[in-house]
Amino acid sequence: MAPLYLAVDAGGTRTTCVLADESQMLARVQTGSIKRMRVSADVAQANLDAAFAELEQAAHTKLRGVVRTCIGIAGESVPLVRDWITNAFGNRVGGDLVLIGDIEIALDAAFERERGVLVLAGTGSNVAARADDGTVYNVGGWGPVLGDQGSGYWIGREALRRAFISLDEQRPSRLLDAVMHMWSADSFADVVQIAHAVPPPDFSRLSEVIAELAAEGDAVCAAQLQRAGHELAGQALLAMKRVHSRETLQRNLIAKWGGIPPPAWTPPAVACAGSVLAYVEPVREAMTAAIQAVWPDAQVQDGVVEPVMGALWRARQVAEHADAVL
Repeated sequence: MAPLYLAVDAGGTRTTCVLADESQMLARVQTGSIKRMRVSADVAQANLDAAFAELEQAAHTKLRGVVRTCIGIAGESVPLVRDWITNAFGNRVGGDLVLIGDIEIALDAAFERERGVLVLAGTGSNVAARADDGTVYNVGGWGPVLGDQGSGYWIGREALRRAFISLDEQRPSRLLDAVMHMWSADSFADVVQIAHAVPPPDFSRLSEVIAELAAEGDAVCAAQLQRAGHELAGQALLAMKRVHSRETLQRNLIAKWGGIPPPAWTPPAVACAGSVLAYVEPVREAMTAAIQAVWPDAQVQDGVVEPVMGALWRARQVAEHADAVL
């Protein structure tokens, strides 16, 4: 029997799993989040059990036959996340387990170890860039409290903040009425109470209605989407700056020792991943414009990549990434 590989993109809202052999995909399923920083252990386990059962049924095989699993998830170094994943997969899935960041599998999905920049904006956000010598630089990805600028969660939370500022300034925004409806709130005071609940509500769920209101001309929502694009561009430009510094140093060393330097430096291509950059066009347009204002010849690829395909690419690698194997 051909070796089996399991690839998992464990996002904050949903989890995508792909079971494949060396040449083809055998099954693909989606389930809810298994990220322990966002859902309880019971919910994560139920979601994972459902995905495993569907994979085995669709592929007519058992996951004990898997030789390597690659899981991409934000917060992979956090013990709560890492320990739960190790136990949950170790009890059901055979073979080696490779646990890496979700931004890394997205970068591999776009470039497969080649030079490039990946901007991910879904429930959370993150940026990674790879220089031509393979060095990877990460920017952002510090979670909803400390970072995640430009993400769905950030858009929802910040737009709601701006809506209350507009209320104080007597500038109306339809967002507050929309949030009251979504949260079944009877008053602005109810919205305030829900927003400050512990645990907090999933602000990322507000991003869809914010995009709709922005398209209908709501100034608060439209401005927030522009801010999100600029925030993502800022992180991408920081990553590109580090690539530029690294590759310029290499060029100077080559010239110093009498070698033939490579052609003039050009910015790496930029790829996108995540639901915000897939479906909220004003964010993507603002990000692209802000990047190209600094690097006019920077190419932002069309569409979005599927991070789970980067996880599959990694899972199929036989002897690499051994330091990430648990």
